[in-house]
Amino acid sequence: MGLVDNLGAPVRVTSELLSRLQSPFLLFLRVYVAWVFLKSGMHKIGDWETTLVLFEYEYAVPLLNFELAAYLATFGELVFPVFLIAGFGTRFFALALTVVNIMAVVSYYATLAKGAGLVWHYLYASMLLTNVVYGGGFFSIDQWLRSRFADS
Repeated sequence: MGLVDNLGAPVRVTSELLSRLQSPFLLFLRVYVAWVFLKSGMHKIGDWETTLVLFEYEYAVPLLNFELAAYLATFGELVFPVFLIAGFGTRFFALALTVVNIMAVVSYYATLAKGAGLVWHYLYASMLLTNVVYGGGFFSIDQWLRSRFADS
């Protein structure tokens, strides 16, 4: 019995450490990927005329008028990350940003596929989907609301 306990101790210690790191890791993922989308949205509104030209001639957003697509993409890149950083509706807003990410890949795939840009979108998707699966963790408004109103 002593040998089994000795062999299991490192596994337990590692498991406990990883459990403690889960919430900071989820916070890191939320902030990093949200910052990427926020910067993109800020860039779009910084030169709106160029944004409209890009959506009209460069990006091929399916089923949408280029102007509507530009407004929707910019809205998603500026609003959804704020909620994601705060951890308010984490799963919903991470999923919403995943849709924005997918639309970016679909509409700009020809250019992304030529370079390494597509790999970044895979990375963003994995970060977002991690938050969809695990939620916001301890450092989120979701958790605060859950703990505050759990008795109700």
